[in-house]
Amino acid sequence: MKIKTNDNVLVTTGKDKGKTGNVLRVITSKNQIVVEKVNIRTKHIRKTANKQGEKVKYEAPISVSNVLLVCPQCSKSTRVGYQVPEKGKKVRICKKCNAAVDQSFSKKKTK
Repeated sequence: MKIKTNDNVLVTTGKDKGKTGNVLRVITSKNQIVVEKVNIRTKHIRKTANKQGEKVKYEAPISVSNVLLVCPQCSKSTRVGYQVPEKGKKVRICKKCNAAVDQSFSKKKTK
């Protein structure tokens, strides 16, 4: 799957078309993702002897085919490609501007 957690995505189809948000969870077995503030559902919880009834709002999963990644460099919605540099790991790239999408997590020690 080319979409990862904490990516900024744009919804392309469905009732939330045009909304953007960060990916909270990736469900690879079902090819689905959970995007914050997108596809909001309401679950009704029945009251019990100890607890009051309530309505809980939550983000339901959507198919990964219904979203496009928003490139951090050019700020456009784009497809994702891969590029393998001469030495190093395979990186995700933006198909429009050919910039690397993955952030480098190199930690520098400070004294």
